[in-house]
Amino acid sequence: MLHIREAVIEDLPAMLEIYNYAIHNLTATFDLDEQSLEQRKAWFEKYGGNYPLIVAEIDGEVAGYCSISPYNPKAAYAGTVELSVYLTEKHQGKGAGTALVTEILRRARELKYHTVISLITVGNETSIKLHEKFGFQFAGCIKEVGFKFGEWQDVVYYQLML
Repeated sequence: MLHIREAVIEDLPAMLEIYNYAIHNLTATFDLDEQSLEQRKAWFEKYGGNYPLIVAEIDGEVAGYCSISPYNPKAAYAGTVELSVYLTEKHQGKGAGTALVTEILRRARELKYHTVISLITVGNETSIKLHEKFGFQFAGCIKEVGFKFGEWQDVVYYQLML
């Protein structure tokens, strides 16, 4: 059974495993070095209040997580947030991504944000389709901004006006 809830510190080892998998195998993050539990603890502590961090559980196991974070620290950007979503490979295609994005967008609206931005590496069609399902629209492409897996990666911006 799928359950969406607030992330708690006890979820951190599972979330770290999901993120480190992405570092080693995906272009979903441009981090190149595996993260430690201490590094992810510092990351975790940035969330809460206006910047929710939620997890999807399937049968008691963390299947993925999703957050909104500041898009840019400059004051004029305060109404804009960036969405991030990560799933375990095992739990893809089981509705966890849809459930996570549904809930994080509900919270973004409740928090009165104006727009949500997602940065997606070109070639990540699954993520693009997920975002388009919610009405995100292509807002632009930045070419060759990250070097990972031996090649330059392009990043597309997707945007949802709330």
